[in-house]
Amino acid sequence: MEVEQTALPGIGLRHDFTTRKGQRVGVVSHRTGRRDLVIYDQDDPDAVCHVVKLNDEEADALAELLGAPRIVQRLNQLHREVEGLVSVQLPIPDGSPYAGRPMGDARVRTRTSASVVAIVRAGQVFASPGPEFVLRAADVVVVVGSEDSTAEVAGILADG
Repeated sequence: MEVEQTALPGIGLRHDFTTRKGQRVGVVSHRTGRRDLVIYDQDDPDAVCHVVKLNDEEADALAELLGAPRIVQRLNQLHREVEGLVSVQLPIPDGSPYAGRPMGDARVRTRTSASVVAIVRAGQVFASPGPEFVLRAADVVVVVGSEDSTAEVAGILADG
């Protein structure tokens, strides 16, 4: 898929692509942080027929909805391409010492060299969570690393 990038002087940056069915879609990233989802007229690719203005929270929600399934697909593809790399989904058990605490407290990367790439909570995916992300019992932590390092993460999340 080819994505075109266009600088918009005084406004920000626009990224556009054309779907398989010929519909042109774009995202305008304003210098203020606002994002506009833009749908162009099929008969006139320079004319905009719909604009959805998104604040930061709305843009993040849309990115999570669109991006979460793609993250899982890309991880699965990566496993097939890189020998020794695995991803596992580890539920946070009720008795976990990290339930109710920031993820950074577990020091997963430092202790195991594995990476937490997402947290799934009640069907919502939080991609690339930071160390301040507070874990809850029943969250599912998606971890990428070697078989040994991901097994170590499972032990850390369960027992500390």
